[in-house]
Order: sequence, then structure tokens, then C-alpha cells
Amino acid sequence: MPEEVCHGEEEVETFAFQAEITLPPWTVSGAKALMESFQAGADISMIGQFGVGFYSAYLVAKKVVMITKHNDDEQYAWESSAGGSFTVCAEHDEPIGRGTKVILHLKEDQTEYLEERWVNEVVMTHSQYIGYPITLYLEKEREKEISNDEAEEEKGEKEKEDKEDVEKPKIKDVGSDEKDDSGKDKKKKTKKIKEKYTDQEELNKTNRIWTRNSDDITQEEYEEFYKILTNDWKDHLAVKHFSVEGQLEFRALLFIPHQQSKILKVIHKGVVKKCLELFSELMEDKENYKKFCEAFFKNLKLGIHKDSSNQCCLSELLCYHTSQSGNEMTSLSQYVCHTKETGSPSGESEEQEANSAFAERVQKQVFDVVYMTKCIDKYCVQQLKDFDGKSLVSVTKEGLELLEDEEEKKKMEESKAKFENFCNLMREILDKKVEKVTISYRLVSSPCCTVTSTYGWTANMEWIMKAQALWDNSNMGYMMVKKHLEINPDHPMVETLGQKAEADKNDKVVKDLVVLLFETALLSSGFSLEDPQTHSNHIYCMIKLGLGIDEDEVAAEEPSAAVPDEIPPHEGNKDVSHMEEVD
Repeated sequence: MPEEVCHGEEEVETFAFQAEITLPPWTVSGAKALMESFQAGADISMIGQFGVGFYSAYLVAKKVVMITKHNDDEQYAWESSAGGSFTVCAEHDEPIGRGTKVILHLKEDQTEYLEERWVNEVVMTHSQYIGYPITLYLEKEREKEISNDEAEEEKGEKEKEDKEDVEKPKIKDVGSDEKDDSGKDKKKKTKKIKEKYTDQEELNKTNRIWTRNSDDITQEEYEEFYKILTNDWKDHLAVKHFSVEGQLEFRALLFIPHQQSKILKVIHKGVVKKCLELFSELMEDKENYKKFCEAFFKNLKLGIHKDSSNQCCLSELLCYHTSQSGNEMTSLSQYVCHTKETGSPSGESEEQEANSAFAERVQKQVFDVVYMTKCIDKYCVQQLKDFDGKSLVSVTKEGLELLEDEEEKKKMEESKAKFENFCNLMREILDKKVEKVTISYRLVSSPCCTVTSTYGWTANMEWIMKAQALWDNSNMGYMMVKKHLEINPDHPMVETLGQKAEADKNDKVVKDLVVLLFETALLSSGFSLEDPQTHSNHIYCMIKLGLGIDEDEVAAEEPSAAVPDEIPPHEGNKDVSHMEEVD
């Protein structure tokens, strides 16, 4: 044993199962602080969680004796009772040949660690895959059947062993059967006794097969490892043994069981629950939660779309910019505290949503509007119909009612009566392109807008679905329902066009302007045109009129494509059904 070990002046890494072990001095041990906290009432489960090494033995032992023997040195014994001092001396009472032996004298209140189940649990938890065998020696009892003569002989031998000056009697083997005087077989009488014996059991039989080459591992080894790992009585269905190299290197075994494990379901449920609790706690730290949102908000929203059981908890974690929040994000919980209904426009950016025609009336009436600008928000909203008893209303769909007093309602009824004929005429001109034309409740400065039905796709959702690799126009028409055109009765453009239509409903200019108005409303509402060239021709025609160019003269000099009176029918209006495609 080196001299520095005796004085305890040098701290060296301790290696298990090594013949010569250098122990660090108690004064610099990390276990000292843990011992002090344990004496103050700390939980014993702290063992092994903070890098506590050899001295963690004193959490359960009042004295530790370590006997070690190097192959080329004498046998030494190190002994300490955790009092800040230790002794090292030569030891010859129990020769161990070579190696190290550690003896723990347990405290009276820690004797439970002598139980077999505790030893097994500790080894399986912390040392199941180490590269050295761990053998448990157990003293057990078993029943043994012997004859009465043998029992008497054993009893006599035990008595004579206590007397050193008495010779052991010679035992004559008379066989298992005897014959009586009549020549018949006589069976010996037997009795059962209990004898003690020492049983050896290797606890860490499982090899680290993932570190070996897959070509050197048999199917039986995979099966044995899988059963020990999972406690499954069936063999695995399939296994994949692979390694990854690069910035991160690791080896792995991927098993597929024959049936889904109930244990994994319980683990999954528990992990999700604790994650939700952690996210809720993180919301109290605005700066860190903002960073969390930037990195993982898509995952939370996808969870609302797919995990109905945790939908309520996940929705409480959502934060959005609103028309009144400025640069700060507001949680839905904070939002519902000061609003009637949750309004959400559907644009590609917050600036676009703020300037949207759909939000004109709600912003004028000082409603706070939630800006949902991400594509994943569209899927999230499909599942999240309300929050905390408040309805989630899309300002881009029909059914939005913002009239609050009787005067406004009366004025709206008068506008409906005034523009009823004009709305019917626009419906005839647009034909299959729209389902109906109505007076709008939501417009203030814009002449018109295009909205969808309650269960139809918004403009952004339509863009998303059209971008799918397997998109088929003919099969998705049932979701691309006919649009609703809403006109602003107070806008001068609508009033003037209504007057022209009343004077001559067959006027070609009226028809062209109605079509142009509808196409422009489609674009401003976020929809795409099926025939953008026709719309371009209408715009060119209006530019010519503004510049005073005679269209007939231009046509005579250079023939051009005639501007059709009507836009080709919308292909997405066919009434067919198909399942929704989602990336």
C-alpha cells in the first residue's frame, strides 16, 4: 500500500474491483456534506445522485473495513468509523489471495439492506450492465431425507466434535436395504431434516450486447436480453441493432414487441402530465417562456390537434399577439378575462391581419382580436372550438354579428331592403361562383369581402391544402364550398354601382364591374383566382378607360383576346367527397 494512502494526503480516482485502491481524504470528500445533510434529516434516496463515491457507505454503515491484497505486496486492512480518522495496518488473519474485500457493519436502523430483495434492487438499478460479475451469496435451508441410523450418527458426530480427545467412530455402510431373519427385505425408516447451505447467484447476468458487433450476436442472445430487459414472457417481434456516428455517437437496440406494453402507456401518461406541469410553471417566467414558444409552439399546437385528452391543459399554454397587446404575447387565459368572444382573423402575418377588411368593424368597436398567423393554427382551431366557456369565432366566416343597439339594427334592415334587388342581380351575374350575396355587418371602409361558411376552409387553409402533394381539385370540392360575397352598403362605390344596375341591369359595364369587384374581393380576402388571366384582362380594360384609350381602335389595329363576360366556372365547386389530406 503506497505511503500517501496511510496519511490520506492525495485524492485519486477510486476504481472498483482493483487490487490496490487509493482512498481520498475524508476532509475533501464530496460525501461529507451529504452526510451532514443526511444527519439533518435528508432523504436517504439521495445516495448515488450527486457523485457520492466510496464514503456513501457510511449512510448505512457505522464502520467500514476494507481488506486489500496486491499480487506483489502484503495484505492490508483499512478501517474507519466515519469519525474523520482511519487506520491502515497489515492484516494476516483472513488471507484473500488477491483483490479487495469490503465489509460493512450496518447501523441498527439500516438492517433492511441485508434483505435479498434490497440487494437485488440496488444491483439491478445501478450495476446491471457493468463489466464485472456481481455474485450474491445466500445462506439457505433445504430439507434432506435420511435414515434414522444416519440421523443418529450425525447427532453423535456433532456431540463428539465438541470433544477433541474422542476419536470418531467408524461407520460401516450396510447398504440401503436389509434382510430380516426370515430372509425378507426390510426397508429402513427415514426422516426429514433441514440443512443449511450457501447458494450463489450472479445478479448481473445481462451482457451489454449493444456494444458488440451485430454479426457476433445470435438471435437467442437478443431474445434473452429482451426478456430480461422488459420482463416479457414472449419473444420480441423484430429487432434493429444500429450505431450512429458523427457529432453524436451512440449504439442502440430497437425492439418491437408482439403487443403494446401497458407499462409504456403508464410511463407516457406520467411523462406528459409532468411536462404540462413544467410548462405551466415556465409561463411565470415571461422571458424564458417566450424562448420556449419560439422553439416548441408548433408541438403544443399539434398536441391540441391530436391529443384530445390533454386538449384543455395544452390550450392554457397558448399565447398570441392581439390587436391590443402590442409587442407582448397574451395567453388565452388572460385574453378571456376582458373580452366577450374570442375573435381570430386568418392572415399570413400580424400586419396583414391588422389591415384586413374582416377586422375593420371589430377593431372600431374596440374588440381585441387574436392574430393566428401560423399554418398550424388552422389545424389547432379546428379542434379548439371554445376556451373557458368562450366561443372561438373566426371573423373570416359567415355568422359574425356585431350590432349592439337597436338603431344599428334598424339601419341594417333598411340597407337590406334598399340593396335587395342589387344583391340578387350580383348573384345572377356571378352565377355559380358564389352561393349568396348579402349586406355586410363587418365592413367599414372596404367595399366588399369574401367569406366562407361556418364549416368551410378559410383562405389560408385552402392554400395549405392545395400545397399538399396529393392534392386533387376534383376530390376536395366539398370543403372548398361556395363563397359568400358581402358588400358594404355605406361605401360610395357600392352605392354608385347599385344605381347603375337599377337604371340598366343589362349594362355590360355593370356586369364587368361586378365580376371585377368579386375577383378583387377574393384576392383581398386571401383566396386565389382560378383564372388570373381573365382578371388581368379586366384590369387592363379599366386602365385603358382611365387613360381614355378607345378599345375599338386598339382592336382594329391589333386583334387581341376578347374579354369574356363571365369568369369560367370555379372547378372546386363540384359536390364530391374525400377525406382531408394532412401533412
